[in-house]
Amino acid sequence: MKKLIVPIISALITITSIIYINPIADKLTNIITNEPTIVIKPTNKYTKNKKYLFVENTKDFIPYSYKDLLNIYYSVIDNGWKQFTFYCPTEYQNCIDDATKISSDELILTHLNNYVHPLNSFTNIKTSINDNGEITLKIFYLYQKEEIDKIDKKTDELINELINDSMTDYDKIKTIHDYIINNTKYDVERNETGTSPYSSYKASGPLFEGYATCNGYTDLMAIFLTKLGFDNYEIATTPEKISYSATGHIWNAVYYNGKWLHLDLTWDDPVSSDNKDYLFHTYFLINNEEMKKADTGQTIIEEHNFNKEYYLEFK
Repeated sequence: MKKLIVPIISALITITSIIYINPIADKLTNIITNEPTIVIKPTNKYTKNKKYLFVENTKDFIPYSYKDLLNIYYSVIDNGWKQFTFYCPTEYQNCIDDATKISSDELILTHLNNYVHPLNSFTNIKTSINDNGEITLKIFYLYQKEEIDKIDKKTDELINELINDSMTDYDKIKTIHDYIINNTKYDVERNETGTSPYSSYKASGPLFEGYATCNGYTDLMAIFLTKLGFDNYEIATTPEKISYSATGHIWNAVYYNGKWLHLDLTWDDPVSSDNKDYLFHTYFLINNEEMKKADTGQTIIEEHNFNKEYYLEFK
């Protein structure tokens, strides 16, 4: 049973483009002779403002290393900004080259996207670079305001209905996990063809239509986890080149009881040959070793072979 990333980790999610306003080769000596002004806009309410081992939200938008650039890209997405301009300092001679590499690397951008709140996740980033080291990012977001408002309202209603203060953290997470699975079917059509009448690749699919791919399950669970106060992000296994036919998978990582654990609703809601609905807890709050054990049955599941270099909390 293959459950693909459709439309690949909300990529839709990682289509990128780079625009060079002027030729930049051998122009590094011209980069920034005066201190530029960086305009910092207010963040939106979905900004996580977290520090993870791979990437963190930064307030320093002058890069001096590749890691600084990663943090800037991540912070712009995490803050919900539609456009942001920053500048390469003369001290960082590889700045333009490194920015170009990041901008054209779909996998890196996909993994960065997994650390933001789902309602701040993007479908496309355009990067413009000119010969004085000015870099402008333009972000196109997956979720739009009307849809976001509906998701917020419905998830708040469900939390008020399903969750109470007497419940343990474990029971809160389990209640939401079970609710989503009991009210959702896996969207086999989108998985097999790349098309579907349902918005199953987003939180709207399972929340309003009752259909999801791994993206939809994961986004909706992440939204609930955040509302309930649990730090979380999404983990993806990705092919070398993203496409509708390429295999991959995405699921939740949640910080629970002092540990980072896996939570995979897609595999806890299996597609069965008898067409019956099942609810499992095989992939509910488990560590790496427990996931490896769960994946080794009659069929060895390889979709959880994620690159720990991108998700260092699990290394």
